[in-house]
Amino acid sequence: MRVLTVSDIVVSPLYPVSDRDAFGAIDLVVACGDLPPEYLGYLAHVFNVPLFFVKGNHDIRFDKNPPGGCTDLHGRILSFRGVRFLGLEGSMWYNGGPYQYNEKQMKTHLRRLRPALWWRKGVDVVVTHAPPRGIHDGDDLCHQGFACFRWLIDKYRPRFFLHGHIHAFFQDDTERTTLIGTTRVTNTYGYHVLEI
Repeated sequence: MRVLTVSDIVVSPLYPVSDRDAFGAIDLVVACGDLPPEYLGYLAHVFNVPLFFVKGNHDIRFDKNPPGGCTDLHGRILSFRGVRFLGLEGSMWYNGGPYQYNEKQMKTHLRRLRPALWWRKGVDVVVTHAPPRGIHDGDDLCHQGFACFRWLIDKYRPRFFLHGHIHAFFQDDTERTTLIGTTRVTNTYGYHVLEI
């Protein structure tokens, strides 16, 4: 399965899509936050595939203007072609805006998901806006990752952990991924095509 991942900025190869075939077969689009809802609706339409998303700390328009044809993954585990996806929105709390959580609040979200994780025997792909603490994150409060995401990786060993939020430019796609045990943690800034 080929998954197009996007986050944080609208990029010219994708908006507008001038050569759809240049991306090859795309089976699913996954958005890791801080993108306009119109952009997500456009991508779901152009690629004609499902789109799963989580909201970022700047996604203040989603409640009044949700992206058409897309599925909010926050706090849910959904299966697509036999692959289990779990989503968690937002960033570390820094100024009281929407979709900001402190560590305790994010732990509470994970605690509520534990029965579903047990029932589904874990998860294959975690989709978040913020990164795990100590992996790709920053030192300032806004860009710090969540320590409980490290616990999630250690406990359930997902194959992939996809996040946005950290703006970085990559010379090569291998620079955007860090291996933690058997989990590939990938910064989806801009866009990236992932093979599952």
